[in-house]
Amino acid sequence: MQPELEPLSPHISVFVSQTHRFNTDTILLAHFAAPKKGERCADFGTGCGAIPLIWLARYAPAQICGVELQPDACELVRQSAEYCGVTDRLRVLNLDLRELGKPRDPWLKNCDLIACNPPYKAQGTGIGNPEQGKRLARHEEACTIEDVARAALACLRYGGRFCLCQRPERLADILTTLCENGLEPKRLRFVQARDGKAPKLFLLQARKKGQSGGLLVEPPLILHNKDGTFTREMLEIYGSYKEGHE
Repeated sequence: MQPELEPLSPHISVFVSQTHRFNTDTILLAHFAAPKKGERCADFGTGCGAIPLIWLARYAPAQICGVELQPDACELVRQSAEYCGVTDRLRVLNLDLRELGKPRDPWLKNCDLIACNPPYKAQGTGIGNPEQGKRLARHEEACTIEDVARAALACLRYGGRFCLCQRPERLADILTTLCENGLEPKRLRFVQARDGKAPKLFLLQARKKGQSGGLLVEPPLILHNKDGTFTREMLEIYGSYKEGHE
């Protein structure tokens, strides 16, 4: 099947395929990890490149480097960058995160911000998807959270920010792993489908070589009102992408 074009804003769109798509978690992480003007950023396991393209649609980073293991996903990012005319600010590298202990590409050195929407299932857990592309995105088959943390530490500048999203059951091992790898957790926000429901996701920001302690736990993000409609905050997060989407 040919890639489909998914509009993110009036001027930015992303090519997606049956294997490489994005969901609400992607949009939430892109918003939570919003870059500042002029920052140098990276997105680990970028997939179709939705997070970098959302950043380009809404913010003004100087450059973004997507890192992706799967060649077909990298091709989608390249197509999107060319279609949107942002090849000067967005590039994708077909690399294994485990090779980033000493980043050679200048776009991956001294980053201000790195985001990662990692596989949610730890090694050896859950039922593996028979389709390799989806399995690599959902299970820690090609890289673990330790691999991601080491790569982030290598690519961030001192004091740089690392942001990820994950399932609440992984919170304890994520916090431990980040601290063990020189990434100090600083912001934490849980995501709930509705008020009163247990969290389904958390968003976390850490700083390279940050001082220990001082973790800010923000109010939970509620996705839906009681009647099932999106909350005002969710509508603001969706922004122009929400137009024509449910």
